[in-house]
Amino acid sequence: MATSVSSAVGRPDSIPSEVREAMSGVALAAAGANVIMQLALLPVGHGVAKSTVESGRVDKHPIKRARTTLSYLMIALLGTADEQAAMRSEVDRQHRQVRSGDDDPVAYNAFDRDLQLWVAACLYRGIEDVHRVLNGELEGEKAAIVYRHAARLGTTLQVREDQWPKDREAFQVYWDEMVAKVEMDDLTRTYLLGVADASFFGPPFTWVVSPINRLLTAGFLPQEFRDELGLSWSRRDQRVFDRVMSIAAAVNRVTPRPIREFPLNIYLWDTRRRIRAGRSIV
Repeated sequence: MATSVSSAVGRPDSIPSEVREAMSGVALAAAGANVIMQLALLPVGHGVAKSTVESGRVDKHPIKRARTTLSYLMIALLGTADEQAAMRSEVDRQHRQVRSGDDDPVAYNAFDRDLQLWVAACLYRGIEDVHRVLNGELEGEKAAIVYRHAARLGTTLQVREDQWPKDREAFQVYWDEMVAKVEMDDLTRTYLLGVADASFFGPPFTWVVSPINRLLTAGFLPQEFRDELGLSWSRRDQRVFDRVMSIAAAVNRVTPRPIREFPLNIYLWDTRRRIRAGRSIV
């Protein structure tokens, strides 16, 4: 029997096995693409690129930003109600400072439920994309269970449960409507090219990582986002991407679960430890 969103909240043992099976550290390969998708709406992009909360900026503190995002993802999907409340409180504290001023050309507010819904939708789309390259398309009842549970990606913040599209078909309609609104300007495009090139890390790390990061980021991006960002994508690029991900999928299938879930499981453990100790988790 499928587990509803509400009944899954609060009991770690109630997390559907289908959700746990979808967890893989290979998801990090799609992280850059997911950030770009989230910030491809101008209000979200401006809110992040102009944020005065320096501790949460990927261009200033990329390692800490990755920890925060992955911690949020794991608590939203696998956390108890108390853990979700702790995460919500911490993120809200940061979000209170992220809002546009009177002179800003693009209005934004990190408490906007519609913008949070878009970010949650991108995170869910990332789960689908990673599953597709590792195990094939999510289908049938498994897909429905994972999708319903993924509503927590939004409801862990201010998104109301009734805002989450009722099923995957409704989600696809919502997704297509939102992709049509994707837009970047010079500010967000420059910022997001830095994500694609991993330039925020600086040399010499960027010199080593940039080519593979750009390939993986562009490979996981839908064409509409590549076009808006100005990323080229050839048939050769697609062949290389497919080859790299087929190797990753083969390794993933034979890797024991604790190793397969690394470092996601470590982030979950560390976040829970911080919550118990009353330490900052964002």
